Amino acid sequence: MEVTDAASEDVQAIVDEVRGAVVLDDEFLEVVLTAVVAGGNVLLEDVPGTGKTLTARSIAEALGLEFSRIQFTPDLLPADITGSSIFNEQRREFVFEEGPIFANVVLADEINRAPPKTQSALLEAMEEGQVTVDGTDRSLPEPFFVIATQNPVEQEGTFPLPEAQLDRFWVKTTIGYPDPDGESQILRRRTQRNVSTPTVRPVLDSSDINRLLAEPESIAVTDELIDYMRDIARQTRKDERVRIGVSPRGTQRLLELARAHAVLVGREFVVPADVKGMAVPGLAHRLVLTTDAEVEQVDKRDVIRDVLDTVPVPRD
Repeated sequence: MEVTDAASEDVQAIVDEVRGAVVLDDEFLEVVLTAVVAGGNVLLEDVPGTGKTLTARSIAEALGLEFSRIQFTPDLLPADITGSSIFNEQRREFVFEEGPIFANVVLADEINRAPPKTQSALLEAMEEGQVTVDGTDRSLPEPFFVIATQNPVEQEGTFPLPEAQLDRFWVKTTIGYPDPDGESQILRRRTQRNVSTPTVRPVLDSSDINRLLAEPESIAVTDELIDYMRDIARQTRKDERVRIGVSPRGTQRLLELARAHAVLVGREFVVPADVKGMAVPGLAHRLVLTTDAEVEQVDKRDVIRDVLDTVPVPRD
């Protein structure tokens, strides 16, 4: 219990520090930090100017991790992400120069503006924690996770993310516009400081981070909850609006997110609320809808909500 309490306190310290720099919705920050504690990648779909970059940078700084930002553009090449071998005149040999992917937290900004070949450069990194350049496997720093953004408004000049890449994101969520009080708070902060970007201090060291990321593995899950998560996934495959439902990988990610959420609240075991709370951000983006459902503009999140209403919930 003491370890779980310490992990929960670590998370609260991160929340307090990030909130000092960014005005965020509590639910949004909870989803992102749950994915971080689970060691997973995050996809943010939102309009420009809502604080996506500042949020990613603030979380990285609060964790004391190295941060890198990659601006995805139509002319971005895979080597621009992974790095490449450059001939060194003095040494008379090729020397590998690391690309921006070699960081703990990588912000892939407007990821859907790059062509599929470049997007796929992230696949191996997101799944394996390594990149292969010139036939050589190169390990990425640990921990490593990607926070990617895409703009839902400016569709022109974008390339939809491949299904395989979407499946590598543990959660997909949105920041959204702040409420009136939040927007006023942003303006007040702007009038009270001389620098454009708030500073965030590290609240964890490397041992704290390692302990925090290892904590979900100690969280207990009953057989009833295992079956509950299984049934949720299987029900998505039966829904008439869905062409491809949640894969076994997606079910595993839901389990890991539920355990990480239990860590956030300082609990040693998973309850149904952990599963239900992470089901929409953790599963909706993994669905592939039928053509009719797409024409009718069915929201994938509504499909998951309907599934949650259908599948019997085990008792706590």
